[in-house]
Amino acid sequence: MNYLFDAFAWIAYLEGTNKGEKVNEILENENEIFTLPTTITEVISKLKRQDKNIETAYSAIIKNSKILNITPKIAKEAGLIHAEYKNKIEGISMADTLLISSAKATNSKIITGDNHFKSFKEAIIL
Repeated sequence: MNYLFDAFAWIAYLEGTNKGEKVNEILENENEIFTLPTTITEVISKLKRQDKNIETAYSAIIKNSKILNITPKIAKEAGLIHAEYKNKIEGISMADTLLISSAKATNSKIITGDNHFKSFKEAIIL
């Protein structure tokens, strides 16, 4: 199965939380794991602000997933999704809609703890 991890999933995994254990199970089951470059940005920013080891985090993401490039088609679809849901889902961001669009493009399930995704069949909320 294909999975697309968001920042919440990676941070839970890196911090070893209960939800991180679920992420670890997905990693151990030889699934296809994708990460967006924007997700790396989010993870690094959060961990740096918490004064945590960003090199360990970065290495774990690179080692355990394929970095998915955002194509013009994915970007266009993300813009359309954002326009449709901006006033329906409080706080939905461009990064969120890039994840949704990327999940559709790769036939993946988004692994997240973010309730912004609860309306989307592409998401699995931890």
